[in-house]
Amino acid sequence: MTGSPGIAFTTILNGAPLSYVRDLLGEHACALLELLHQGEGSDETLRKVAASAASPERLVSDPLERTRLLDLMPQDKRTELADRLGCVAHTRPDDFLATLPWSLEQRRSLLGFLGLVVDRAPEVPVASRTFAEPQYGMFPHQRRAADRAQRMLYSGERRVVLHLPTGVGKTRTAMNIICDHLRRHEPSVVVWLARGRELLEQAAAEFEQAWTTLGNREVAVARMWGDAPADLDGINDGIVILGLDKASAAANADPTFLDRLGLHTTLTTFDEAHQAIAPTYRRVVEALTLRSDSSLLGLTATPGRTWADIAEDERLSDFFARQKVMLEIDGYDNPVTALIEQGYLARPDFSTVAANFGTLLSTRDQQALAASFDIPDALMARLADNVQWNLQVVRTVLDLSERHRRILLFAASVEHSRLLVAILSALGLDADQVTAESPTRHRDRAIARFKGPGPRPMILSNFGVLTTGFDAPAASAAVIARPTRSLVLYSQMVGRVIRGPKAGGTPTCDIVTVIDPELPGFGDVAEAFTNWEDVWKAQ
Repeated sequence: MTGSPGIAFTTILNGAPLSYVRDLLGEHACALLELLHQGEGSDETLRKVAASAASPERLVSDPLERTRLLDLMPQDKRTELADRLGCVAHTRPDDFLATLPWSLEQRRSLLGFLGLVVDRAPEVPVASRTFAEPQYGMFPHQRRAADRAQRMLYSGERRVVLHLPTGVGKTRTAMNIICDHLRRHEPSVVVWLARGRELLEQAAAEFEQAWTTLGNREVAVARMWGDAPADLDGINDGIVILGLDKASAAANADPTFLDRLGLHTTLTTFDEAHQAIAPTYRRVVEALTLRSDSSLLGLTATPGRTWADIAEDERLSDFFARQKVMLEIDGYDNPVTALIEQGYLARPDFSTVAANFGTLLSTRDQQALAASFDIPDALMARLADNVQWNLQVVRTVLDLSERHRRILLFAASVEHSRLLVAILSALGLDADQVTAESPTRHRDRAIARFKGPGPRPMILSNFGVLTTGFDAPAASAAVIARPTRSLVLYSQMVGRVIRGPKAGGTPTCDIVTVIDPELPGFGDVAEAFTNWEDVWKAQ
């Protein structure tokens, strides 16, 4: 950077074409000068008046005027200016100046280079209307649902289920409700209940992101799952992310644990709320909601326990006082259709691929199916060993890998997942798996790779792990090689790849279900969202 004084604005005007000077003054000012000098206004007078009357700040702020002004500078002065503004070696000064963003500080430097006293910032055009983007906002349908849920949380039974389809942001909606609750009630404790490490980690990270934007004070974020201690000391303001298994174990070890936590808890949130009436979990919820001012918020995409057991679903509905908030979008009977059309959900292409066992189900098999809510384990084990079944699964994955970068594979068992990954890897595909048996480090590394930007197609196989709490918007295909008669489970598997472009996902997704014609199951989840409506109607 040189230390020379730059170039005076008047020097530039003295060397500029007279047409440029007249443009600066405008025709009225030029006419006035000619009248005052009786038609004999000299060029020198025009330049002198222009140096005083023109606004250098305006010339510097206007891109076109600034370019004209720079062009009038001698080349050596443009080079000097470029050096002052940080032009690096091997870059042409004129190219550097032409590509500068001309920030406020850069414009001020130019004014100083012109020998002008910089006592105010160059004028910046003021827009009559701008938009302020929220850092942790909600879509309109989420805001309406949150508002309705909050009205039920603080009146009457103070219990409600928030029913949002998978991929529509029930966690974000719930965190807005929780942050609002903590701002209104100080000090206070919110407990978030969930089962499974992925769901719990997702909740903790999501709350910290939300509170950073929406919070009004420092609060505690207590993580209690896995090997973490169930230590309540000093927790009287904030959120406790509590694993359901940890809650039961802590209560067995210390019978006062839930009661002590319940003393401070004014809002309990139960993720995957269709599990809430399981006897062990119900005990936890009831202990945490004993206070008269305590509220219970359930979250689920599938507000039922089963596909066809009405009595069980009735018990779940009664537990939440038959109060449920479902998405309502004007002009649509089923909000899922609206969310797909509006880009919040990916447009799914459901298809099935048949793979027959090769033998008819025995009478014993049929009796086992009739007595079970889902496919019996023994039947699933036989299926996982079937050559024709696995051949169809592998062929399906190979076909999808030609069109999709990230594919989720839902296997029938841990052994089935391991076998499929081994075969796919031998065929040259990038395939990995996560199961409940996977070491934590391996699971985290595999999921991180799957979520990463790598261009090579990757298949992530799993059994019983990635049905909930797993968020990978780039996943655009799923192969369901796990027969089920549970609409809840099937909906959860489908939901992992259905996030739309407005929610950071993909416009479309492929969901291929490998079926056996003899086994019950699903091939399409489009009507699942409204399946349980009858049991939630007030009596």
